[in-house]
Amino acid sequence: MSVAPLPPVLAPGFAELLQGGAPVGLAVSGGGDSIALLHLAAAIGGRINVASVDHGLRADSAAECAMVADICVGYGLPHQTVKWTGWDRRGNLQDHARRARYGLLADWARGAGLADIALGHTADDQAETVVMALARGAGVDGLAGMAAVTCRDGLRYHRPLLQVTRAALRAYLVATGRLWCDDPGNDDPGYERIRIRQAAGALAQLGLTPQTLGQVAQHMATAAAALDRGTADLAAAVMMQQGGDVLITLTLRDLSREQARRLVLAAMERVHRRMTPPRKDEQQRLMQSLLHGQGVTLGGCLMTFDGPVLRVSREPQAVAQLVTPTTALWDARWQLSGPHAPDLQLRALGAGIDLCCDWRTSGLPRRSLQATPAVWRDQTLVSAPLAGFGRDWSAQIVAD
Repeated sequence: MSVAPLPPVLAPGFAELLQGGAPVGLAVSGGGDSIALLHLAAAIGGRINVASVDHGLRADSAAECAMVADICVGYGLPHQTVKWTGWDRRGNLQDHARRARYGLLADWARGAGLADIALGHTADDQAETVVMALARGAGVDGLAGMAAVTCRDGLRYHRPLLQVTRAALRAYLVATGRLWCDDPGNDDPGYERIRIRQAAGALAQLGLTPQTLGQVAQHMATAAAALDRGTADLAAAVMMQQGGDVLITLTLRDLSREQARRLVLAAMERVHRRMTPPRKDEQQRLMQSLLHGQGVTLGGCLMTFDGPVLRVSREPQAVAQLVTPTTALWDARWQLSGPHAPDLQLRALGAGIDLCCDWRTSGLPRRSLQATPAVWRDQTLVSAPLAGFGRDWSAQIVAD
């Protein structure tokens, strides 16, 4: 008589999150990993909301989302299908789909009042991520793989299955009579991740099992955290704020290349809070230029030198089309105080700097000021607080 396997154990703390009283979102595609997550989370209980992203790339995708919806009905859980219609058949499909998926999930979560979303990534996904990073010659951050919890666009993404293998999840589903759908794209060797997945057996014979590669990721994550703490200590000593700019007062060549890279990225993230980290090759070119004293524009940030001091500013063109009410947070960091009115808007100062006769007294470069928030009424400049134009308005950078 066979004995049914014990249910897989979710990451420590996730059960407490589910039962903590606040609603938690689950991203469930219909595949075995996320379907197992749905059943395991429902068994724990709590205020659970479920979303399925229909990428619209296969004829069966709508039916798979409907299957998830039916499971949610059985558990009495709210479910919503969100659809992606933005694929133009150009570029990297998986990358486009991933970015779209996060964007759609973020919109859904905000609409549902969620701050936490759980994803179905497994120990196998982590192992594949580490092997992909090895193939690209990644450093500590890349080899750290996926974190158990990450923050993105103001939301917390949880991966409670990172210590559980795909095989264990499917054994649980089979033993409990649960159904799931297999995406035929998971067998397409045209994708790097799938080629690595298909080589998993050969890697395991060499001792590179999901568990071993997961341990590598954990060790590298510990090392990355130590480097991050060192960068934070260094930033406190050598970074200063001037208006919307961040200045690095220590010569980059006096640091190790890794210290310099982390410090520059930290400054960029202060200036552009929603920045997507540059790719490895972009970071290499960035540091090559900066270490030779050359200015660079990257990731919505402008980097220039004032003698030995590196100035990191917001790139004016990156915020040229950003328009919000005066009461809103502008560029994810600026809050303005003044006589708000419905006919006023916040836009970048831009060419309006030519109307600011006293802008030089701010001590900030012209291009830095052009990327700062200004109050506009249609095409009329009302106030540019950082450029000394207009009265009754002030601008402050709010805490993260």
